[in-house]
Amino acid sequence: MTTIPGSPPLGIVMVATLGLGVTESSGLVKTGINELLLKAPKKWITFMIVLTGILSNLASDLGYILIIPLAGVIFHTLGRNPLAGMSAAFAGVSGGFSANLLIGTIDPLLAGLSTEAARIIDPEYYVMPTANYYFMAASTILIAFVGTWVTLKWIEPRLGSYTGTVEPEKIEHLSKAEVKGLKEALVTLLLWIAVFAIGLIPDNGVLRGADNSVLHSPLLKGFIAILFLMASSMGIIYGYLSGSFKKHDDILKGMATSFMSMVAFLVLVFYAAQFVAWFKWSNLGLLIAIKGATLLHSINLGLIPLVILFIIFSGFINLFMGSASAKCAIMGPVFIPIFMLLGYSPELSQAIFRIGDSITNIISSMMSFFALIIVYYQKYDKKAGIGTIISTMLPYTMASFILWTLLLIAWILLKLPLGHEASILYPA
Repeated sequence: MTTIPGSPPLGIVMVATLGLGVTESSGLVKTGINELLLKAPKKWITFMIVLTGILSNLASDLGYILIIPLAGVIFHTLGRNPLAGMSAAFAGVSGGFSANLLIGTIDPLLAGLSTEAARIIDPEYYVMPTANYYFMAASTILIAFVGTWVTLKWIEPRLGSYTGTVEPEKIEHLSKAEVKGLKEALVTLLLWIAVFAIGLIPDNGVLRGADNSVLHSPLLKGFIAILFLMASSMGIIYGYLSGSFKKHDDILKGMATSFMSMVAFLVLVFYAAQFVAWFKWSNLGLLIAIKGATLLHSINLGLIPLVILFIIFSGFINLFMGSASAKCAIMGPVFIPIFMLLGYSPELSQAIFRIGDSITNIISSMMSFFALIIVYYQKYDKKAGIGTIISTMLPYTMASFILWTLLLIAWILLKLPLGHEASILYPA
């Protein structure tokens, strides 16, 4: 039981969830995404739908509830096939789940689980929530373009024009209060950025590290606390100005509601902590890592083939186990130590896992929202079922697998850092 309080994912995920819970309950994320889609030029609407789908994982399940059906409505209003719009949104929301331009709850969660697995080999190792940020930010743009290309060149021509009986819906625009709240929340964000710039840019700035560097600044080391302050302040300002927050209790209710979604995570942390602790106590994790690393070293497989095989394996497991955190908790204590003994960092292992975990989300019937996607499709096509979804989304999976893997291979060959202080190599 003593393994649970010291579990690395627990504290950072709880703090991040509190801050992001305020922004989600205030309606800030929903309003921002809605406005982004409505203001997008028509020729860029497909790209913006995929991109906002990817960005929506900042607010947990908002993408499945808002972006996918909204994409169908937007496409239908523009005279395009609504099924193509929902497919593009689904490719972004679920197929690009790990990628983002900002740090979301998935980053500290996976970083904490990777930290526990890495400590089987190195008890002092720490995987930061920003461990894959550089690579995932680049991946966001890549997946957005891939999703757009597949939609325009494959999905829409294949689906053809919509011939159903569903009439186009009227798209509601933001109220004056919502627009004002959105603008003030943006001003708040800019003020935070200005404070960071004042503390980091000048030599010997107050937010620089003890060695006067930006990389070792307390801002980056305490990123989750900063995320909490930024997200909650923006959410509170938007909530009061838009009218979604009437009193202080509404803020606390928003935090409490976000914590309700953590129940399953807390159960997972309990078992993951015991699993990793048992691996350490029995030395089984170390034994498997040594034997596995020895085997891979003896056959001289090479890093690139190993990366490709691990992505395929992770994607295959995802077809039968929907939860990313559950897969990471099981696979991490096995594969991360092996990669470390081969000389590759836990951050690289985590990036490989995230690619495999994302690309098959959209064709896995075990994904928790798959049934809801079928319901969305059946609104426009009464005959739509599991086979319809999988056959429609398979081109996205194949294209994402090829191009996302090539991006990681290029990243490795160029020896670029995956994130803040996150190199590809580990000194075995």
